[in-house]
Amino acid sequence: MTVADSMTAKTPWHLWVVGVLGLLWNGFGAFDFISTTTRGEAYFRESGFDQPMIDYFNAMPTWMYVPWTLGVWGAVIGTILLLVRRKWAVHAFALSFLGALVSLVYGKFIDAPPPPPPGMEMMQWMPFVILAIAAFLLWYAWSMAKKGVLR
Repeated sequence: MTVADSMTAKTPWHLWVVGVLGLLWNGFGAFDFISTTTRGEAYFRESGFDQPMIDYFNAMPTWMYVPWTLGVWGAVIGTILLLVRRKWAVHAFALSFLGALVSLVYGKFIDAPPPPPPGMEMMQWMPFVILAIAAFLLWYAWSMAKKGVLR
């Protein structure tokens, strides 16, 4: 055992639960990002979007890809870093939270999407759910780093 090992706290069981659930959640976000950027309208139609919603996403300004990319990939990288117990998870989750926040502000206050199609009403709440999960993951990584679990 090295001096560095003795200064690091034992990994709590909940880190694995948060990490695995976070990887599943953020993995779906990565799948959605890749599918949206590579398959576009076909993916939207398969997901149940109607034409006004497809038109809205197709008209998204190019600069919005920056916060979206930070949000999605910051979360994926943050989750991996959390699972391998690295402090950089906090920074990755901070970028993810910032990306989610900018995306929420844009989609709710600058250029709101059309009403979701019938049966997809939950879509209007998803930006808040995403931001809440991003905030939780940022707080969780910060608290694990503060306790010495992340090195």
